[in-house]
Amino acid sequence: MKRDEPWRPRVRASAVLRYDNARKVHVLLLPERVVVLHGAGRAVLERCDGSRTVEEIADTFTGEVRSAQARREITSFLDRLHAEGCLR
Repeated sequence: MKRDEPWRPRVRASAVLRYDNARKVHVLLLPERVVVLHGAGRAVLERCDGSRTVEEIADTFTGEVRSAQARREITSFLDRLHAEGCLR
């Protein structure tokens, strides 16, 4: 990613989104770890295919309301997963 281009997050190829029947939650499976997803976590990650910017992903959830709080939460969620190596 060039510095002047917006980040277009993509779930790592080694990660898999699944529903964990034992826990009754959606999870992101990575080598040697599991990230339990809450709320809209899975829906956000399903949009992380490398084609949308973070702002475009947030727009799909905030719609007309353009909720600043929702935008901050989505951005923070993606930033944390990126820092943990779940996204590229």
